[in-house]
Amino acid sequence: MRTNTAFTGLRRLARPLPSIKRCDLCGAKLAPIHPHLFELQARELKCACVTCSRLFDHPGGKYRRVNQPVRLLADFILPDAQWERLLIPINLAFFYHDRGKKQVVAFYPSPAGAIESLLPLSSWEEIQQTNPILREMEPEVEALLVNRVGGIRVPGGPEYYLTPIDVCFRLVGVMRSQWEGLSGGTRLWQEVADFFSGLREQAEVVSGVEHA
Repeated sequence: MRTNTAFTGLRRLARPLPSIKRCDLCGAKLAPIHPHLFELQARELKCACVTCSRLFDHPGGKYRRVNQPVRLLADFILPDAQWERLLIPINLAFFYHDRGKKQVVAFYPSPAGAIESLLPLSSWEEIQQTNPILREMEPEVEALLVNRVGGIRVPGGPEYYLTPIDVCFRLVGVMRSQWEGLSGGTRLWQEVADFFSGLREQAEVVSGVEHA
């Protein structure tokens, strides 16, 4: 397991926000929640104002807007034994297709930031075969977000989302900023529960297994 060194722009989303956040392209002041552009060549995520996020997002251009819908995969299939074979040490993780590495990579949030977990290709292929909707994931800008915490810490059963990648790194930011002690503390897990409650409210519920 190792920290990722390529997505420096993504890491900024997991840090406490400065008092004034500005657009990386024009310098305009930004709201706390704002659009993001993925810079293809540098492989970095850029904070953007609404105007720049639309102006610079066009076919053949330097950037791609991170603008995918949030979808809750109601019937996603991931048995406990299959999850355990992924060797991810906590029950929160996200997966996205890295075109530079030509494979799907896995990360999990921690007090130190987003930690990359080595993902056997055969494991992902098995999960994708069972859940064909994963073939629709947009490389770099969309991720499978897995929440299997459940129980007292985060009420409810396992949840699986297709989300914009910046949503995943906002969760990483919650973990980094709120973690206390060895287990994270009551405040952290309440923040995580609130995070997924908000995500659930905005998500479109779709099938994960009925897609071609």
